[in-house]
Amino acid sequence: MAAVLLPSPRDRILEAALTLLEAGGVDAVSTRTVSAAAHVQPPTIYRQFGDMQGLLNAVASAGFASYLQAKAARVGTGDPVEELRKGWNRHVEFGLSHPHLYTLMYGRLRPGEESPAALEAAAMLQALMGRVAEAGRLAVDVERAAAMIHASAVGVTLVLLRAPERDDGLAERMREAVLGAVLTPEGDAVGDPGKQQAAAHAVALIALLPTLPAALTEAERTLLLEWLKRLT
Repeated sequence: MAAVLLPSPRDRILEAALTLLEAGGVDAVSTRTVSAAAHVQPPTIYRQFGDMQGLLNAVASAGFASYLQAKAARVGTGDPVEELRKGWNRHVEFGLSHPHLYTLMYGRLRPGEESPAALEAAAMLQALMGRVAEAGRLAVDVERAAAMIHASAVGVTLVLLRAPERDDGLAERMREAVLGAVLTPEGDAVGDPGKQQAAAHAVALIALLPTLPAALTEAERTLLLEWLKRLT
């Protein structure tokens, strides 16, 4: 008969802390409640995670893992702009479905801090914005676009979580407003189409520059990058 592998103390602590967090928020996650739910002694928590903030960081990463895996599975297929819309929707839906976990990740941080799970999600967004740029659909540089998408998605989700009554159309309107600011228009362009086209091509070349053969010297690449950024 094969031996049955029991969950390790670390896994039991993470599962207990995540369950407590989802049920009652961060205030429900304490050394006493976690150790009792995980059937471990309190010092075990500190040996495994260093301190309670280390445990909370691990809980956020563990709770976000399934979302990140599903999101990663969708990156690299189809139209990157459509992926961006779907990714925005999944982000907001995740926050509204897991309010305490989402608030731990994005709503309780001090200036200059970001949770490890949030950093991983941001890296995936940056990669997707690079694909949008390579497709010639980005009107601003990748870093600026990713920052705008991230800030607006997190902001609207936190607003909806805190609102006494949710505006069901707010997230979609915010999404389209921000996409309109970072993407080149489809169909008949409004404004100066030549300038918009030049900016889109410049952003696309900036995104592709690191992958191009080393035909340019470092100084030439730096100068080209400076010129391209003037067009965006």
